[in-house]
Amino acid sequence: MNQKTLLLIGFVLFKFVLQYLLIDSGYDLQRDEYLHLDQAHHLAWGYISVPPVTSWFSYLIYLLGYTEFWVKFFPALFGALTIVLVWKTVESLGGNLFALSLAAIGIIFSALTRINTLFQPNSFDVLAWTFVFYTVIRHLQTGKNSWLYWMGIAFGFGFLNKYTVVFLAIGLVLGLLVTKQRQVFTNPHFYGALALAALITLPNLIWQWVNDFPVIWHMRMLSQNQLVNNNRLDFLIDQPLFFIGSLFILIVAMVAYFTYPPFKKYRFLFYCLIVTLAVFMIFRAKSYYAISIYPIHFAFGSIYLSKLLNSGWKTYLIPVALIVPVALFTLMIPLIFPIEPPEKLKDNYSRHPGLQLTRWEDGEIHDIPQDFADMLGWKELAAKVDLAYSKAPADEYTLIICDNYGQAGAINFYTKTKGLQAVTMNADYVNWIDLSREIKNVILVRDALDGVSEREILLFEKSEEIGTITDPNAREYGAIIHLLLGTKTDINAILTSEIEEKKAELRE
Repeated sequence: MNQKTLLLIGFVLFKFVLQYLLIDSGYDLQRDEYLHLDQAHHLAWGYISVPPVTSWFSYLIYLLGYTEFWVKFFPALFGALTIVLVWKTVESLGGNLFALSLAAIGIIFSALTRINTLFQPNSFDVLAWTFVFYTVIRHLQTGKNSWLYWMGIAFGFGFLNKYTVVFLAIGLVLGLLVTKQRQVFTNPHFYGALALAALITLPNLIWQWVNDFPVIWHMRMLSQNQLVNNNRLDFLIDQPLFFIGSLFILIVAMVAYFTYPPFKKYRFLFYCLIVTLAVFMIFRAKSYYAISIYPIHFAFGSIYLSKLLNSGWKTYLIPVALIVPVALFTLMIPLIFPIEPPEKLKDNYSRHPGLQLTRWEDGEIHDIPQDFADMLGWKELAAKVDLAYSKAPADEYTLIICDNYGQAGAINFYTKTKGLQAVTMNADYVNWIDLSREIKNVILVRDALDGVSEREILLFEKSEEIGTITDPNAREYGAIIHLLLGTKTDINAILTSEIEEKKAELRE
């Protein structure tokens, strides 16, 4: 085993260890993770919120024991594989040990590590985009058409993971068109690769068609509730912040495409970057949606920098280039990772109000970042729902109805009660509610501002408030757990009507 391989293994192992160290044990999983994990029990070719790939990994997590360790393992794995792809790109371009190390360090010590802390489609999205670029680069280097088919596979599974890969396709096509690499469009194997990508995505497209294109419903909800608060200027301002410690590598890459002759044929990557960012801006995308486009550029920036620092006094800058990303990342850890309890984090953020790191999707500034608030209170919620469930007659069917998917998913993940299943009229759960059994009792989980109405209480013989979420730092703070026993009416019929109304609302 040579030195380069040993070093790569070292970086990969470090990546895995780092991902587990950057989350304090006092935090639960994040809201979105619970929804993705519950998809393991409802495998399909698509969902209202996401395509199917994440559910496949959720099923693997279920088979491996359904623990938080495995939930965190897969995003760390995707992050590690991204490093491997960039490393292999550097090798294919003739980069030396310094270039390889600098590229790996630039990726590890960046916001990509924050992305890799959560079990969401984003980590696989970064990997898929990087693999697309890698295959195109390898095709240009070798002329082998097999790399085009690998590109098709990457696009296909990238689409089955997250639909934003379409933005990459737009950027890549236009980037190739404005350079001499447009000759790829005269290659029949390119269209064979597109056909392969289409074949891979076909099951999801059929699912979308059969289900009246839920992706359109989801995008409409995002536009109305989240993306409307996004500012296009802020989107641009945020981009360099993702790689604040290694930004110099990306800048050098942009320069290299135009000044370093061996990289001239890869100039399409620059144009792809510009076009893709423009498309994201037009759609008012969240800033981190574009993070997938950057890793491949570290290969080119690292190599060109190694050429610039290869002689004279400039060689003394080599250790500086390696240390700067690590140092700045280390300084930022208390601000961008939940590595300390919430109260300590609030002190950190209060000293840096200008950074606005605690702005939520509602556009307002809060005490801690939304992602961190979404990682608190869930175990407490599940424990109190278990308590409520224990008070219901064991021989009667008790349904748990929540206000949102985070509540339902967290209860299903953390419950200690065998067979307990929580549902909600929110997100994909609207399609998962089982009304085949007669409902006798209901446990309601309600947001603090909603509460339980007198009308709902009158539908049952007995009513008892079990408790609330008491963690003031949790986004679910104050959520109510309420037990309703002995129905006086046909709850199944009421829920059937409400489900149909909700589905009709989603389609509007």
